[in-house]
Amino acid sequence: MAIDLLNHKLDRAFDHIDAGGAGSVEREDLLGLGARVLVGFGESPTSVTGSGLVDGFDAIWAALADALGRDRESRLSREDFREGMRGAFVSGDRYEPVFRPATVAVAALCDPDCDGLVGRREFRTMLGAFGTAYDDVDVAFDRLDRTGRGTLTVDELVAAARQYYTGEDPGAAGNWLFGPL
Repeated sequence: MAIDLLNHKLDRAFDHIDAGGAGSVEREDLLGLGARVLVGFGESPTSVTGSGLVDGFDAIWAALADALGRDRESRLSREDFREGMRGAFVSGDRYEPVFRPATVAVAALCDPDCDGLVGRREFRTMLGAFGTAYDDVDVAFDRLDRTGRGTLTVDELVAAARQYYTGEDPGAAGNWLFGPL
């Protein structure tokens, strides 16, 4: 059952990238997701924060291609994506040096005043860029806000991303990062 949960989450991540529903993704699709996030926050891709996100998403793509032994210009099917994510970030050693900096860059956009807190509005902006249904955003936020403060810390958001993309624990709060599974 645990691998089914992880596959389900990875399939949803694939769908975030495959916004046009082509059934396969390429580097430009992942960078397009990054562009949607940047536009949502009104951030330039050439700003420090924006270039961190673009560079982070580009590094994720490179790690996926490398894990599959593919050219970085390759198109990946859903199964290729699952295999690459598992190989690079779940069982592989690329999460901390590659994936985590990209999640930190996204979380930094969600904390425009740099107080270490992410409010519901910023969370909604982020999830909107990922294509999460509007009605699912509040449910996701409430599940991640386990203390009931009405905010998430940047660290909680980064930890939730790790649980979502690599975790097999069905009780992990991070499973709710993009709403109900």
